[in-house]
Amino acid sequence: MEPLKVVARLWERIEARDWDGVAGLVAEDAVIEWPVSGERIVGRTNFIAVLSDEADGTDERSLGSVEVLRILADGDLVVTEVEIPEDHVLYRAVSLWTIRDGLVVGAREYWTSPGQDPAPRWRAVYVEPLVAD
Repeated sequence: MEPLKVVARLWERIEARDWDGVAGLVAEDAVIEWPVSGERIVGRTNFIAVLSDEADGTDERSLGSVEVLRILADGDLVVTEVEIPEDHVLYRAVSLWTIRDGLVVGAREYWTSPGQDPAPRWRAVYVEPLVAD
């Protein structure tokens, strides 16, 4: 399966909470990095555990629907931008996925919430507010 389709299917399976389906798209030794929170998830089993734990509500938040805003591929690298509403907050993530032999072998994901980081006042004369799409 081509890399773009692997990642598109991955997000579909995550939204469906189909953890066996997710597992079938992720290499056993995959490494997923979340630099914003300073975490590295090593291995398919741990990745599925993190996702399913949050989705089952055993974490402090529960996984909402997944909307893929953009998906681009160049060879084995796939970039996605997704939006996921959870409880009273909206999360966005830009993810850089590495695919080999039809499986996710690595990723670096940057998760945040729109407006989470306030703009410094000194920039106000140079910028305008970004209006949500």
